[in-house]
Amino acid sequence: MGLVGADAKPCTRHLTARFFYVTIWLLMDDDQLDLVFHALASQPRREILAAVRAAPGCNVNAIAEQFDMSRIGVMKHLGVLEAATLIVTEKVGRERQLYFNPVPIQQIHEMWTDDFSRHFAASLTQLKRVIEQGGKP
Repeated sequence: MGLVGADAKPCTRHLTARFFYVTIWLLMDDDQLDLVFHALASQPRREILAAVRAAPGCNVNAIAEQFDMSRIGVMKHLGVLEAATLIVTEKVGRERQLYFNPVPIQQIHEMWTDDFSRHFAASLTQLKRVIEQGGKP
């Protein structure tokens, strides 16, 4: 797993430049793909992910305050999101800062749309050819 880049807009609440989210690029195997789908299958986890995306660099307490569940429950959901590399944490002192990592979602999008796009593009091209030749599909 390697650091590829980050959003260029730094947060202004730190003395040193921080980034809104980090980008971790990795090759996605079947196990990693399962972790991402499992993490995104839960509505509370999707809401937590959206909250982290909206407030990069926030801590666990800031996220837990937004939900009607215990801090421990939020931490368990964050653990699932972190295992799927959808959230990256940075320890600053005693606090863990949370950042959204969009790469796993982008990789799934590219993987699925490429495969399905090729299939449907070929089918539509064949349908167009048949129709233009006056035949029935």
